[in-house]
Amino acid sequence: MSKVQVNDAEAPTKRRIAVLGAGRMGSALVLALLARGFAVTVWNRTASKCAPLAAKGARVAGSVEDAVSGSDVIIGNVSDYPTSLELVQPPAVTKALRERLFVQLATGTPRQAKEMAGWAREHQIHYLDGAIMATPEFIGTEGGHILYSGPKELFEANQPVFAALGGHVYVGANVGHASTLDASLLIVLWGSLFGALQGAALSEAEDYPVDEFASSLEATMPVLTSAVLSTLKRIDKRRFEADESTFSSVETCYASARLIHQMNEEHGLHRGLTEALDKIFRHVTDAGHAQSDVAALYLAIAAARGANPANPANP
Repeated sequence: MSKVQVNDAEAPTKRRIAVLGAGRMGSALVLALLARGFAVTVWNRTASKCAPLAAKGARVAGSVEDAVSGSDVIIGNVSDYPTSLELVQPPAVTKALRERLFVQLATGTPRQAKEMAGWAREHQIHYLDGAIMATPEFIGTEGGHILYSGPKELFEANQPVFAALGGHVYVGANVGHASTLDASLLIVLWGSLFGALQGAALSEAEDYPVDEFASSLEATMPVLTSAVLSTLKRIDKRRFEADESTFSSVETCYASARLIHQMNEEHGLHRGLTEALDKIFRHVTDAGHAQSDVAALYLAIAAARGANPANPANP
């Protein structure tokens, strides 16, 4: 994975850009491109949403075909892949897209990315898939990371465009890898968020101040980060058995999880999260891994794929 820094010295006038979608994120993309001097056309199903962008210098297209025809790079920023396909599959639009670059920033799965890339190849459309790892206010800054995957030559040839949008990261030629990394990072975010919500509920149930819980959580973040990264390294190397570097076993962690589940029941809190944890711990314990490193919990998550602790090629 290679990160490319924003480079103000690159000439932005070489590409005419169209952005399909003028919601909060689409508008942020348009404004960032305009700020770098690009000629930008914007289209939105509800044309009135484009008025503030027109006031900033964007051209408002009357149709998707109109937006595509006058542009070198077309950025799709609608809600999902089916919606995106609905916009670009009409014959006139598909024809207009030929030999142009379509950058897909809709939310989707790796499979959808590969299917759309196949459709693009069939119609001689250049294609990159992307995933936005930022909220609209970060677009156009170093913190506005966007992941891109697909042919490297397309990524490199259009770096001035991507640099205008923020910190851009190329994750490889496999077109599904942008959405793969997006999902992998988001599930860690969601897991952390739900853990914090559970912790806040437990704290309040026991009359412990939530702000004090927040302060303690912040203080322990370095330890938590170290544990997570250590676990991921073990999974990568298939080192599931406990050894001298093991910080905790499955059995020890399971005991803590059971106590938290018990507290949930005592206070009548929602048990969805702790019940899910219990199922995973039980699966691994029943498989004989109670004394293994906590990384062995991965085996329950990946069980449907036939995870094999001895075979890195069959995770």
